[in-house]
Amino acid sequence: MFARSSRTKVGFTLIETLIALALLGMIMAAVGVAVHASAMNYKANEDIFTAMSTARQAMARITSDLRTARGEVSDTDPSTQCSFYTADDRNITYRFNPADSTLYLDINNVGSTDSYVLCRNVSAMTFTRTPATGDPARNVRISMTVTVGGTSQTVASAAVIRRNM
Repeated sequence: MFARSSRTKVGFTLIETLIALALLGMIMAAVGVAVHASAMNYKANEDIFTAMSTARQAMARITSDLRTARGEVSDTDPSTQCSFYTADDRNITYRFNPADSTLYLDINNVGSTDSYVLCRNVSAMTFTRTPATGDPARNVRISMTVTVGGTSQTVASAAVIRRNM
């Protein structure tokens, strides 16, 4: 007669292998979604950080120029711009253009104006001038709101123009 082998076959069946692959696929899809969400969040945070860093640098430049300005700030400018003479006798204007959400530095030369971009993504900007007691406008409060994506941050500062610079 035939001798039967006492060995049993060891291994995975086709159904067990398909179930394992399906579970592995679901786990990998969940990991992929989590990694993608983290990458998108990182990018959004990096964009707002870059915009705010630029806004803070622009604000520092404006306040520094105002504090060392010669004379007073122009009272005739709208609240979205600020004109004055610097300590080195340059006539400059900080100007916010809401049409392109950009803050500009204009250097007003005789017969021409050179314009430089200081900050983009600016959604609102105001220069509020207040006169000191009996003086022309020497105090300026500045507020700048930067918007990137759906996130808005506001930076504010104040400067007092020194006398006799």
